[in-house]
Amino acid sequence: MALAISLATPALAAPLKLIAFGDSLTQGYGLPDGDGLVPQLEAWLRAHGTDVAVENAGVSGDTTAGGLSRIDWTLVGGGDAIMVELGGNDLLRGIDPANTRANLDAILKAVAAKGLPAMLIGLTAPANYGTDYQTQFDAIYPALAAQYHADLVPNYFAPLLGAEDKTAAMKDYMQSDGIHPNAAGVKRIVASLGPQVQALLAQVK
Repeated sequence: MALAISLATPALAAPLKLIAFGDSLTQGYGLPDGDGLVPQLEAWLRAHGTDVAVENAGVSGDTTAGGLSRIDWTLVGGGDAIMVELGGNDLLRGIDPANTRANLDAILKAVAAKGLPAMLIGLTAPANYGTDYQTQFDAIYPALAAQYHADLVPNYFAPLLGAEDKTAAMKDYMQSDGIHPNAAGVKRIVASLGPQVQALLAQVK
């Protein structure tokens, strides 16, 4: 009888798996467990009706070259969709934008080969890098998103930059290093990112 009941009961669908692939901004540098991007995003998605497990594939200090070196074995673990957030450490090191673009191109090519819906999360170069560098770097993300039909988030930090008082924004939403968001900053980013990630997951077949 127990067997008959179990056969008659529909199996519960497994949650979707979203791979969060990136650097310290994804990994949650400087934040307690539960306050980083991945746990806050997963909690937001579940609270808004999306049954998903978000895998933290963020590595602090990773450049796009580092991401490229590990994308294949990351994808071996399987997933239903992926968000790619890399390039900040390339900026900090002043790496040639052509190299950054080539690495991200190869990462997205590997993702496309797996047929996964993808989101590319970008950054913008500061003006002190010079106009040429800034123009080349800022063009990377929209161009590659269009090429690989990936959803585009132009600037990870945009939800923080929208604050009226920039000095207060740095104090209220950033860690003391001025590079990484604090828990409140991540919450603000997730509130903006969450609906876009829901749209990405809606593409899963």
